Amino acid sequence: MFENKCNFSALSLRFLKPRKALRFSYYSSAPSSTIPPPPPQTLETRFFPISLDPRSFVSALVQCRTVAHVEQVHALAVSAAMIENLGVANKLVYIYAQHKAVSDAHALFSRMAERDNVSWSVMIGGFAKIGDLGSCLGIFKEFLRSGSRIDNFTLPFALRACRDLNSIRWGMEIHHLVYKSGLHSDVFVSAAVVDMYAKCGCIEDARKVFDRMPLRDMVAWTVMIAGYAECGNPEESLILFDKMEEEGIVPDKVTMVAAVFACAKLGAMHKARLIRDYISRMKFSLNVFLGTAMIDMYAKCGSVDDAREIFDEMRERNVITWSSMISAYGIHGRGKEALELFTKMLQSRVQPNEITFVSLLSACSHAGLVDEGRKYFHMMKRDYLIQPDVKHYTCMLDLLGRAGKLDEALELTHQMEVEKDEGIWGALLGACRIHGNIELAEKAAQNLLQLGPRNPGYYVLLSNIYANAGRWVDVANVREQMNDRTLKKIPGWTVIEINNKNYKFKVGDKTHPQSKEIYEMLKTLREKLELAGYLPDTNFVLHDVDEELKAEFLYSHSEKLAIAFGLIATTEGSTIRITKNLRVCGDCHTFTKMVSAIMHREIVVRDANRFHHFKDGSCSCRDYW
Repeated sequence: MFENKCNFSALSLRFLKPRKALRFSYYSSAPSSTIPPPPPQTLETRFFPISLDPRSFVSALVQCRTVAHVEQVHALAVSAAMIENLGVANKLVYIYAQHKAVSDAHALFSRMAERDNVSWSVMIGGFAKIGDLGSCLGIFKEFLRSGSRIDNFTLPFALRACRDLNSIRWGMEIHHLVYKSGLHSDVFVSAAVVDMYAKCGCIEDARKVFDRMPLRDMVAWTVMIAGYAECGNPEESLILFDKMEEEGIVPDKVTMVAAVFACAKLGAMHKARLIRDYISRMKFSLNVFLGTAMIDMYAKCGSVDDAREIFDEMRERNVITWSSMISAYGIHGRGKEALELFTKMLQSRVQPNEITFVSLLSACSHAGLVDEGRKYFHMMKRDYLIQPDVKHYTCMLDLLGRAGKLDEALELTHQMEVEKDEGIWGALLGACRIHGNIELAEKAAQNLLQLGPRNPGYYVLLSNIYANAGRWVDVANVREQMNDRTLKKIPGWTVIEINNKNYKFKVGDKTHPQSKEIYEMLKTLREKLELAGYLPDTNFVLHDVDEELKAEFLYSHSEKLAIAFGLIATTEGSTIRITKNLRVCGDCHTFTKMVSAIMHREIVVRDANRFHHFKDGSCSCRDYW
């Protein structure tokens, strides 16, 4: 037997009372591909005791620290004919897989004379662990063909592979097997089915499985909460989170990360503060994952100062934490603070990665810091050997395009060593809208319509550029193309949160119960603003109608309706927060600045690109967006 305190990290095989010893040898008949090369003839591995049993080999494998150590024990097992023992073979396969030497595990696995569910499970899980999802499903199919009985260990691995491959067809077949085998009552398996459907975008199917579960543990609740958030329904995520608490399920940090993520998606500050209070009451420590998620949540709910407070509270931060805080400053237009934080990050000896530089370049773009953006773009390549990908180029094109440096932006597209995607051409088209460059806009739009012919946004943006230039014939041609392809413009909307409830407005909306009061407030605001010198900027009405109709159309924009409702539904002096799905128009931007001054209110607007903080007649973007 092995000594109890044997040092297997060095694989020193010492024996108490070996009755007989054989010189180390291999079976000549064994296939060479299944056997690792002989280990060096050291004092520790040169002799092997006949009396060793399977338990001794399993004990040795558990204590292996490297693949080389595993190979040495493997060689000894072959020499002693112990490889024929199913327990030893299974453990070898498992340990190889644990060390991510899955090819070695598969070579051994494919030659095993006997296999049980442990053998199959280890291989399926091993391929899943290294991310070889195709092989994972391939082994699972072999497992089914072998006639072996499926269990609650193999199924979750196979379902996870379906999820990550977005293979809903195979996922549904495995779900059928789950019911056929009676494992639908297993919490672990059912949670994996819910997760698979949710990640594949079939959120209703996920909910059906979830609702039918006879018992739901915290894992099941967590995957359902996260699934709704990822599928674009964060409201339902937070409803489920509340329901989970009502049923007496105490969330852990993973569940809290899912809830925080949902709150970030929704952008609801009231809910964000409730979640933070709950985290404090439960005394959850702000580890890297939860703390970073909360930074992102507060940033997307409109409070970069709260995000920084969380950042400062965290005892441990990784590169993603720093990058998230830099990004938070960026989307709120506080570019200088983003760059200062990057300097502190370097001083803290945290190595930046490609995500950090995306955050930095985006911050430079939102703040118009062109020279700084060029500096960090070159620093990334020169000092950190990070080759720019399409996201870095998109940020640079956005930065140069916003600043009116369209020639430099176009030249950069010629120098790119990555394939141009919709983000690249979209950044150029957006810059053309700002600066009225129709020739380049047509080139960018041509490429965009080749890449995404069914995306109505590209047609609308080109139509708007023509409309700004008064080229109404071209506007009509673009709209005719949209009609021919049965494409419709994405309708604009604005959401405002009042007393923990969201209200959505569309242009000209009169569906709200307090619609009469809302329009009366708009009339009052219009009178006050016009006395202060405000005139509607009808250039932002992209229809060929008379000026009076254009002005009326502007006054019924969804963000104006939401702000008017906010003024009558909230206490005097409180902050109004609204979210718009499209970019805020120039006239609404001017309107909101003036409302913040005459009504003495801070108004926070989250649009499709960034945050605008309006206070005392000015905006945090400094009219650069």
